[in-house]
Amino acid sequence: MITIEHLQKSYRGKIVLQDLSLTAPQGEITLLVGPNGAGKTTTVKILAGLTTPDGGTFRISSADGNVTHDRFETARLISYLPQRPVFHPGLTCRQILEFYARLRGLPQSRIEAMTEVTGLHKVLGLPTGQLSGGLRQRLGLALLLLPDAPVLLLDEPGLSLDPAWRKRLQEVLRFEAERGKTILLTTHLIAEWNRVAHRCLLCRDGVIERELDANNLPNDFDVLESREPANLIKMDHGLRSIAL
Repeated sequence: MITIEHLQKSYRGKIVLQDLSLTAPQGEITLLVGPNGAGKTTTVKILAGLTTPDGGTFRISSADGNVTHDRFETARLISYLPQRPVFHPGLTCRQILEFYARLRGLPQSRIEAMTEVTGLHKVLGLPTGQLSGGLRQRLGLALLLLPDAPVLLLDEPGLSLDPAWRKRLQEVLRFEAERGKTILLTTHLIAEWNRVAHRCLLCRDGVIERELDANNLPNDFDVLESREPANLIKMDHGLRSIAL
């Protein structure tokens, strides 16, 4: 479970988060949506330990309900997928997976399992510098799932994936949520998560403005769509019917 209370963050005098509070329950997929610059990515980076808040608090609860305040213990509970994962271009997919498996003390069988989930068998020997954007994102997904962490953080995970793999991503995350994991992800591809995510929180100007109906996202989001330029909100109307 993730609990954030009154989070604040500024960059060079510009307020990005001014009073953001939210809860992402265990066993659920929680979406964080909103226009560019609303503070979504900053929130996820703070949780992942990549940046420090100016104020406020957050707590990560383990599966047994214990709350840790130690940042190293917290790091072990979290796995994070950035919007555009970057890998050494000269290393192969297999070498990247083996490196992170060694860091986490994981067996070879775990690499094989995640290769199966993400369909990377045919490119394991390929240098990451030769990967397409979609394959690079799938490698990132394999690394996200590799440690079997109880809390998953994803920043715009579907933007580089084709429609079939975006649906596969949804299936994988639903499965992980059913296993009891806490999942928080940001996305602009809002309509395709209709009836897939359990909760959807609208972030604007560094605060959570309101919760949207996760079973009626295209219609409930119309109020925001009418207030923002069309190029800021990617509403994929052809995927509104997706439900798992």
